[in-house]
Amino acid sequence: MAIKRPKPEEIVVKLRQVKVLMGQGMPRIDAIRQIGVTEQTYYRWKKKYGGMGTEQLKELKRLQKKNERLRRAVSDLTLDKLILSEAAPGKLLSHSRRRACIDLVRSKVKVSERRVCRVLGQHRSTQRRLPQGRADEERLVADMIELTRQYGRYGYRRVAALLRDAGWQVNDKRVERLWRREGLKVPMKQPKKGRLWLNDGSCVRLRPEYRNHVWSYDFVHHRTDDGRAFRTLNIMDEHSRECLAIRVKRKLNSNEVIEALTDLFILRGVPAYIRSDNGPEFIAEAVRDWIKAVGAKTAYIESGPPWENGDCESFNGRMRDELLNGEIFYSLREAQIIIESWRKHYNTKRPHSALGYRPPAPKSIVPIDQRPTMH
Repeated sequence: MAIKRPKPEEIVVKLRQVKVLMGQGMPRIDAIRQIGVTEQTYYRWKKKYGGMGTEQLKELKRLQKKNERLRRAVSDLTLDKLILSEAAPGKLLSHSRRRACIDLVRSKVKVSERRVCRVLGQHRSTQRRLPQGRADEERLVADMIELTRQYGRYGYRRVAALLRDAGWQVNDKRVERLWRREGLKVPMKQPKKGRLWLNDGSCVRLRPEYRNHVWSYDFVHHRTDDGRAFRTLNIMDEHSRECLAIRVKRKLNSNEVIEALTDLFILRGVPAYIRSDNGPEFIAEAVRDWIKAVGAKTAYIESGPPWENGDCESFNGRMRDELLNGEIFYSLREAQIIIESWRKHYNTKRPHSALGYRPPAPKSIVPIDQRPTMH
């Protein structure tokens, strides 16, 4: 059975009792035995509490409690600092990252879960409750992976748009979370865009306002597997972002440009402006005279800044990133077929970010019961 340790008030009373007994003539050793302690304990008590009154004893107790609180505060701060030093660097914005960080800290520091959760700002119920995925999450991830295999250069936003077109009720945030969890493609860092204005603040770029207002065209160079070069003439409508035509040949000169534009003018009408750079195929006198004769106007960009023809340059970059860099063309005919197939996919299926992730020219499907009947 443990012996109960006397309180400071009781010790002071015993010391006074010894003093009274000694004043009555009792020897010191007998007086000490009278209070039930050893001589060593008596002298230790006398050294610590001898001559203390009630007020002094209260002040001593107050100071002891204050020192205990300070000691605990220092200990808590030291432990909190240790927990924070063992935590993962950076901001813990998500509950899942806090959950993993708390498990890591507890594996390195012998501390309670309650303490680590308080320091790192995680509720204990959130820490203990493991997230349960939705019932359709496995099928959604499978469809995402299938789309990334088919369109390897698409980001999660375009894949989310394709999923919604396929009937999934998902937003971009959920697709992004699953995208990062599965370790799918991280988008490339976008280069800094040049400005569209001169130093005096005037705009140098003609902006399209409606369909067939501004067309732009440019060349893209590539090679077949045997090392021979070929060129593509890309023509697009800047307002609708639709790729109107891609002419693929080994050599393309000003006559080929006129021929491609002629076919488009017959099918779609004459645009108000045609934008291009200052390449020899575009500034040729025959091309300028022919464009002027059919009622269109030319809008050449300044020498040096390709961003003035930004829509066509962006299309050329997408074409090279999503098609040319991932294909091997063994012949010019194969290149013509594959590039034309990709152009149709670009116009009818590929989500375009500037159009609210809708394709530039989606195919309209008329229900059977609404189709006109033959008389």
